[in-house]
Amino acid sequence: MGGGARYPYPKQVWSPTGGWWTRPSNWKANTAIAFAGILALTYGGFVVSADHEVRYTQPYRPIPSQRWAKQYKEEREKQESSELNL
Repeated sequence: MGGGARYPYPKQVWSPTGGWWTRPSNWKANTAIAFAGILALTYGGFVVSADHEVRYTQPYRPIPSQRWAKQYKEEREKQESSELNL
């Protein structure tokens, strides 16, 4: 009967990436959206962590988190204001 030849589908298909067509037409946009979402969640976690960081015992040498931790920003501002008042 008519209709032409059928598309040659594979008989057995298993793929964790999505079957026969592994690259959807908008894969670049999907990747960019997923990357932006991951980046936003990571940044949000970083900001919350930096706001809640408290060190009860001061480190002996400078550590990177002293640049952005709220506790050290406040101490630095107090120290700078006291130096200006002298």
